[in-house]
Amino acid sequence: MPRNAESTAFRSALEVIRGVEPRVADAIGAELADQRESLKLIASENYASPATLLAMGNWFSDKYAEGTIGRRFYAGCQNVDTVEALAAEHARELFGATHAYVQPHSGIDANLVAFWAILADRVESPALKKAQARHVNDLTEADWFALRRELGDQRMLGMSLDAGGHLTHGFRPNISGKMFDQRSYGTDPATGLVDYDRVAEAAREFRPLVLVAGYSAYPRKINFRIMREIADSVGATFMVDMAHFAGLVAGKVFTGDFDPVPHAHIVTSTTHKSLRGPRGGLVLCGPELADQVDRGCPMVLGGPLPHVMAAKAVALAEARRPDFAGYARQIVDNAQALAEGLLRRGAKLVTGGTENHLVLIDVTGYGLTGRQAEQALLDSGIVTNRNAVPQDPNGAWYTSGIRIGTPALTTRGLGTAEMDTTAELIHAVLSQTSAGVGPDGTASKAKYVLDPTLAEKIGRQASELLTGFPLYPDVELG
Repeated sequence: MPRNAESTAFRSALEVIRGVEPRVADAIGAELADQRESLKLIASENYASPATLLAMGNWFSDKYAEGTIGRRFYAGCQNVDTVEALAAEHARELFGATHAYVQPHSGIDANLVAFWAILADRVESPALKKAQARHVNDLTEADWFALRRELGDQRMLGMSLDAGGHLTHGFRPNISGKMFDQRSYGTDPATGLVDYDRVAEAAREFRPLVLVAGYSAYPRKINFRIMREIADSVGATFMVDMAHFAGLVAGKVFTGDFDPVPHAHIVTSTTHKSLRGPRGGLVLCGPELADQVDRGCPMVLGGPLPHVMAAKAVALAEARRPDFAGYARQIVDNAQALAEGLLRRGAKLVTGGTENHLVLIDVTGYGLTGRQAEQALLDSGIVTNRNAVPQDPNGAWYTSGIRIGTPALTTRGLGTAEMDTTAELIHAVLSQTSAGVGPDGTASKAKYVLDPTLAEKIGRQASELLTGFPLYPDVELG
């Protein structure tokens, strides 16, 4: 049977790798097999196209390219300039942005670029100028103390972690917490929804330099027009981290007040997740911040990754195709069908449903912690991740929730009918799992009890559900 180009490309690559380190080739093949056989419901994961994956495995990986297009610190970067310019062009056109910076290696890097750009634009400081000229990892404790003394209490207001915010929005364990004096806004305890009046009140009281919107575990839309009005009322720079829902913006599911790009001063994102590209980040902004953003390397970033920028160009070009809008719409339809299926079976959902790509299950209704639920589902062929819920009694490690998302299964072609079946499988596992006990005989937050026979049965059913929706159907490795 003749093999197509995709099969030939991946088979050939594995043969070359196997000639050097066969265990790596085996692990790559095993990863594809595992992903083909499991229900991937991690909201931050997806499946990149073969073209995107192949764009990362080439000679661009060999090239250093510090600087920006046309202003590199290394010679011979004309081809890197080409792919970076293409990626930036596709990003601008896709999102309707004035300026796009596609060098960040991750969402965290994109946020750091944005934070430093805002500080540099708003604050005159010799210590800041010194920091801009160096890589952030080279700053000593003395440098940090000098910077904080000169900057004063530069303040950031962002969504709290347990309400669905992200670690990079000013929390102490992250470097953003070292740069800013941070305060959080939460959600309404009764509804789990953002209360814009309370956000405005917090902004008036705290007077932040930066107001951050965006989330990693909030299952609703955010009104960015209102958030911009709040930022303007206190003279704050309005930043949106759309890493999770960028695909819904690109696919024109989030428009008007719910599209962050027309309302924010600066927008950051990852390029994987719902955008379905390679692992990486990007920054969008207007002309007033463009020069500062373009200094991301070497201020925050090391050498950009030209092979990943090439893959970003491919993925962003794919997202500009008409069929991507249908894909984005189906992500939300699937998430809502999954939520409805869970609710019918008695599950407790944060906010009672979803308007985006993710669903947050409060598993205390099943008598479990998030850690117990996560592992029990994994044993049954369902890949999720534990996540805190608002006012979580179990903290950020054990948690009380499970976050599930539909971008990856939507890429495979599953629809709303399959989401109801998926809800049934999830409920079957969680309703038959119980908390275990620790060595001292007390209830454990990690140990659990699940009949292995049931786990095996659910795993088979999950695999059977996926049979009609093959992953990378044109790639044959065997």
